[in-house]
Amino acid sequence: MLRTVLLLITLTPLACSQEQAEPTQDAPNQQAVVDTSCENYAADGMALFGDVHVHTALSFDAAANSTGADPFDAHNYAKGGTIPFFPIVDGKPAGTAQIDRPLDFLAVTDHGEFLGERAICRTPGSPAYDGKFCSLTRTSERLGMSMLAASIATEEPARIPDVCGADGQDCLDFARAPWQLVQEAANSAYEPCKFTSFVAYEYTGTPGTSNYHRNVIFRNDTVPDLPVSYIDAPYDSKLWEGLDAVCKEAEGCEYLTIPHNTNLATGRMAPYKYLDDTLEAKRKYAETRLKREPIMEIFQHKGGSECVNGLSSVLGAPDELCDVENVRPLGEEATFAIRNEDGSFSLTGGRAFIGECGEDEVGSQGMLGAGCVHPTDFQRSALVVGLKEEQEIGLNPIKLGVVAATDTHSANPGNTTENGWTGAVTGESTPQERLQSGLLTSGIDGNPGGLAGVWAKENTRDAIFDAMLRREVFGTSGPRISVRLFAGWGLDQGLCDSADMISQAYAQGVPMGGDLGAGEGVPRFLASAQQDPNGQALQAMHLIKGWVDGEGVMHTSVLPIAEADSGAASFCTVYEDPEFNAMQPSYYYLRAVEPATPRWHTYDCEALPETERPEVCTSGEYPSTVNEMAWSSPIWYRPST
Repeated sequence: MLRTVLLLITLTPLACSQEQAEPTQDAPNQQAVVDTSCENYAADGMALFGDVHVHTALSFDAAANSTGADPFDAHNYAKGGTIPFFPIVDGKPAGTAQIDRPLDFLAVTDHGEFLGERAICRTPGSPAYDGKFCSLTRTSERLGMSMLAASIATEEPARIPDVCGADGQDCLDFARAPWQLVQEAANSAYEPCKFTSFVAYEYTGTPGTSNYHRNVIFRNDTVPDLPVSYIDAPYDSKLWEGLDAVCKEAEGCEYLTIPHNTNLATGRMAPYKYLDDTLEAKRKYAETRLKREPIMEIFQHKGGSECVNGLSSVLGAPDELCDVENVRPLGEEATFAIRNEDGSFSLTGGRAFIGECGEDEVGSQGMLGAGCVHPTDFQRSALVVGLKEEQEIGLNPIKLGVVAATDTHSANPGNTTENGWTGAVTGESTPQERLQSGLLTSGIDGNPGGLAGVWAKENTRDAIFDAMLRREVFGTSGPRISVRLFAGWGLDQGLCDSADMISQAYAQGVPMGGDLGAGEGVPRFLASAQQDPNGQALQAMHLIKGWVDGEGVMHTSVLPIAEADSGAASFCTVYEDPEFNAMQPSYYYLRAVEPATPRWHTYDCEALPETERPEVCTSGEYPSTVNEMAWSSPIWYRPST
């Protein structure tokens, strides 16, 4: 049944001047006429869960190279099918894997940088197949991965001439077939109204061996001939410029980018990289980022990027939940990996004191567990930096909603259960391999990762992509907890008891991802959370606030707004911030928390005989429990609007 639905949403009038107004494409509540064929279309939105960060055998560093699992397998797994999996016996996968519950949507994001290099080294008769580099990569996958990674661990990346030819063209030519495979897998898996699959890839830079990664998601099947990679565009504004250029050549091409692993960025995710220190340059950057980069990844297998305790530049009381899966705690010694002369990494690691980056400093070795911590490395503090920048330039360059993901490298998206995790990056097919220490990106420091949640009106590419653009999205650390947040000046105190609670909230306020303009009195927040139907009851719900005071000092705080010692299936409350200051620009986001449950490694330790358990099973260095969480995208209060 084809229906046309006209959505009428009340928009808050803008009181600011045209010079101060943000681009119209950033208006998160403005809706157009929507054509839909889904019988289960939901005008108030439905919670859909998916994974937007997944690697398969097309990625040079993927464990899936051992099982041979490709993008078709990843989509099959996400839909509930079985795929080849560890252990490897006689060079072939002897096991299978299957998700506990199918996902609603998926974006396979194999690395765009080395699609051609990988294809050349695995295609007999290719120009460099018998060369030294390709021979080494087939002999030792870890060594080959390290050698390729070294080529992007710089701010001036280049292709390897011995593989790609002097002009790099061989690798571009050989990248076309795997990129076509990515598209074919996504397009064939797409079932509108039932399962959504996006064409996507990962933009992967590691300058100074720190994170500079983004996932690139396309709205539909109209995409560039090749990905724009870190080698082509070694900083963010160059990436957007490159994607804009190639998308202009394909009518209907539209994209968004999602930063991830910001917890390992050591200051490199700060805005304005490589730009002139002028108002014009900064405003242009902010305008582009507001349009092209609406969300970030708050959690994945390499740890959490919500918050860190101890920043001197952002004032706030310690929050013990910032330590959950925090792989680089500020002010402490941390284990990190050591790069050897041949480019490989030592599994024994070392110890490093994690300090605070200077204001304009970028650090190094973040991907190895060392380096410094910058406010923009973590969502909570980065959002306050964005508020402060808006006071300076009139636009907010760090206005990011949130999702989460697994970043699995085993083609098994959404495998997030603590008691069923089978590793993520390398060949972590046994408890002994998963419990190894010394490598931040795998082993004991890792975790099963999280899931992306969206409030979409139907399960289609357009509906989910639009939800991401307007930031009406959320992330979880693994469970399928759904969270929702609205703000308004006249929200009814009794909304939680209303049968049409959500439609009233839309009519009376703005949803997460939106802007709340100036009003009278104190704004109210409608905050709700639902437990995972197959998971734990909820323990608490927090409203996280960030603001800039009259002296320009940045602050954050955690406001407890609901709690149930014995657990609750759901929470709902209408809340007023008792310390609201109408003159202070601020943001608010919601966090729902489960009670502590066993961490994944405790199951692996129990699976081993006592005599075979490594030291991490008994040393107490890693917590035996975790609190699973879900985070909403923020709502921004802007006094000038």
